[in-house]
This record gives sequence, structure tokens and C-alpha cells, in this order.
Amino acid sequence: MFANKKHFITAIIGALVTLSIIALVLSLVKIEDVTLPPMVKYGMVFDAGSSHTSLFVYEWDSDKENDTGVVSQTLSCNVQGQGISSYANDPPKAGDSLRKCLDKALKVVPAAKQRDVPAYLGATAGMRLLRQQNSSAADQVLAEVAKTMQEYPMAFKGARILTGEEEGAYGWITINYLLDSFTKYSPRAHTWVHPEAASIFGALDLGGASTQISFMPEGSVINWNEASKFMLYGYNYSIYTHSYLCYGQNEMLKRLAKQLIVESSSSTRVDHPCYPKDYSENISLSSFRTSACTNQSDPRLTLDDRNVTLEGRGNATACLAAIKKLFNFSACGQSQDCTFDGIYQPPVSGKFMAFSAFYYNFKFLNLTEGQSLATVRETIEHFCTRGWEDLSSSYPEENPDRLPKYCANANYILTLLLDAYKFSETSWNNIFFQMKAGSSDVGWTLGYMLNLTNMIPAEVPARVKGHVPSLWAVAVTFIILTLTLGLAALLLLLWL
Repeated sequence: MFANKKHFITAIIGALVTLSIIALVLSLVKIEDVTLPPMVKYGMVFDAGSSHTSLFVYEWDSDKENDTGVVSQTLSCNVQGQGISSYANDPPKAGDSLRKCLDKALKVVPAAKQRDVPAYLGATAGMRLLRQQNSSAADQVLAEVAKTMQEYPMAFKGARILTGEEEGAYGWITINYLLDSFTKYSPRAHTWVHPEAASIFGALDLGGASTQISFMPEGSVINWNEASKFMLYGYNYSIYTHSYLCYGQNEMLKRLAKQLIVESSSSTRVDHPCYPKDYSENISLSSFRTSACTNQSDPRLTLDDRNVTLEGRGNATACLAAIKKLFNFSACGQSQDCTFDGIYQPPVSGKFMAFSAFYYNFKFLNLTEGQSLATVRETIEHFCTRGWEDLSSSYPEENPDRLPKYCANANYILTLLLDAYKFSETSWNNIFFQMKAGSSDVGWTLGYMLNLTNMIPAEVPARVKGHVPSLWAVAVTFIILTLTLGLAALLLLLWL
């Protein structure tokens, strides 16, 4: 009997001690939510321009800053060949041209995330012109690129033609995002903050078929029909933006050639003041029919299959005068709030970044280091006087199709910025010719992605059950354990 009593009390003591130890272990931790790092999300955008197509892949953390992703560029890939509008007569080739860049994109996006990656294709002025001229061909080209993109493991969101104003506004967003004008990381606060005195830049974009100007005007704005409004990082922005179709540099060169031919007294050989001396180029009059910018009928010129030879004269003054004829400045009268063709524009204000063809032409001429307007003019005038043999030997690496056109392009840029947009000798110093900011390309695609992230829901950061020590629980359990051991000792004494 004493043995049974002994075993019984021993069992009770053992049970109490065991339960106390279990309680102690469990109370050493308190179950709490632990936030995991945010997931990285990806997006990709094709920039289907008039002369070429590029693919950009972006990434951002899923917990967004004030509903807008903090986006960085992960990949850029240039599609081989011309712009997708050049495949109007063979639309399937437009889709096939994208494959190499799509394959590269899938190598930088983790396989587990690929099917969730939103993918877009935005076509610009080349496709806007094709739609004007042959809407069914434009639809077929877009259908083929969409068909190709849908074959890849990603969330295809559409292929569409952007308006000129969208293109300009998204370029403006890109520039100011890269310059930290919208949001900036504060090491002291360990968070993203809105700059109190951010310098908002304007955007000047020159493509092959169109050109865009976008900026935030000062003071009151009248007749503001070109406004674009955005909500970015919790703040509202309203900007003036306008796009000029047929005023991209490639279309400008076609229009200039047609104008010179129309004005010439010769039907076969035409002086071209912007081309270098001793350079000549043969052009078929029927080629003017391929663009909506030059296919308008003119009683002085029949667009047949005849060939005309354009002969370079290297005359900077005559070149500039010929280019100015491409603009209808008289439609503005004496108004200072007007560019040309009667288009309203408030006075330019603030700093501007000029990119795309603005940058490439001036970079070739070594004019991207903030040179004065007088130096720019002098450099362009001197370049225009150089003969073809001199240029060919001086720039053996330059594309021979592009080299004879720099004189015309540079004079066109001067006319556009000074006579049309009305930059002055003083405000010229506020134009910065750049193509990159940090490691990212300047263009409309990043702004497009940033704006679209407002429509991609921010994810709640993932939370898991974790274990964190609780001092209060440890103290309570220690008391319980002490009392339990004390009770066990008392029972042991009574037994003895």
C-alpha cells in the first residue's frame, strides 16, 4: 500500500513538473505576425516607334509608394529591323520581329513570376500615320504583334496605338521620375518622401514621324485644351502637352525633299541646300505616296514613278530658309502663345530635357555639353559647309545614309526650338540634351509603366506566424513553476 501511495504521489509530482515545463516552453514565445520583404513585380513595354522597336523590362516592389510603383529598368532590347508600321504589306513579320527580345526578357524574369508579368505594346507616330492611310493594315499589324505576344507565358494586356499627347505626357513622367522630382528616398527617415522644392522638368521628344513638347506652365493658362492630368505618389499634376504629327525628323526630310522638287524648275536634277557638296541622292516621286505626310496631291507635281536626283549644295543659310517654309508661322499672327499652324502653347518655363533625335543629332555634333546658342549656331553653320568627301573621311564609322542628313536635322532642331516653341537666347541654357538618367533610358515607356502601376493593386506585404519571446509570459510561468515545485515538495514531505 505504501508502495502504491509512493508511486501515486510520484506520478502527481512528475505530471505537475512536466506540465509546468511545457507551459514554460510555450510561454517563452508569443505568436506574432512577422512581415516578409515585399515581392518583386515585373512589367514589360514595347516601344513600337516609326523607325524601330525596343523592349523595356521594369521591376518594382509590390508594396507601392502612395499607390505608384517605385520602378527601375531591368532590361532594354532593340528589335532588329524597322518599325512595325513598315510591315504593312506583310503583317506576320511584325510579330516575328519581336521574338528575340521576348526570349531575352524571359531570361531576366523568374519562371515562377512570368505568367503574372503585365506586357504591353505601345505604337507611336509610325502607326498613327499608317492608321490614317490604311486603317485595316494598321489593325492587321497590331493583331499580329498581339498574337505573337500571347504565345509567351506572360499576362498580355494589349497592343495599341498611343495618342501623341499620351506619348508626350509619359515622356514627361519618365524624366521627372528619374530626376527624383516626384519622390525621393530619405536615408534619415528610411522611407520615400515628396521633395519639398522639386525642380519639375519639361520634356522635348523628337521621333521619326512626330515631335512632342510637355511641361508645367507658369501662371494662368488660357485655351488649355492640351492638358494631361496625373496622380503620382499621392500628388496631382497637370501639364501642357502637344504632339505634332509629320514633324518627326524622317517625315520632315521627306517633306523637305518634296518641297524642293516642287519649287525646282528642273524635273530631273534638284539642288538640295542641306546636303553636302558633291553628294547626290536619287529619289522616286512615287515614294512620296507611302506616307500620309507627303501623299497630298499638288498641281505642280505628279507623284509617278519618275526618279529625281537631289544634289547637295552645302548652303547653311539656304538650308535654314527652306526648313522654315515647312512651318505655317503666319497662322499665329502676332500671338506669342502660339507655335505654328495656329496651335496654342503657353510660354515655355523652367528646365527641359531634350531626348531621342534631339540628343542623337546634337551628340554627333558634340553639342550636348551646355554650349551657348551662339556656339551651337556657329557649329551647325560650319558643319553644313563641309563637302561629302571631307565628311566621309572624317566619320568612317557613321552610317552613310545618316551622315548627309545631319545638317538638315540640326537646322530643323533650331527652327523647332527657337521659332516654333519660342525658346530664347536666355532660355536656351535651360535645355539639357540627354538620353539617359542614371541607368535608365529616357523615353515614354517608363512613364507609361509608372502610370499603369496605379492600376496594378498594391499587395499587402506577406505575413507569417513567427515566434518572439514574451518576458511577461516567462515571469508568470516562472511563478507557476515555483508554486508547482513547492506543492510537489510539500506532498513529498507528507508522504515521508
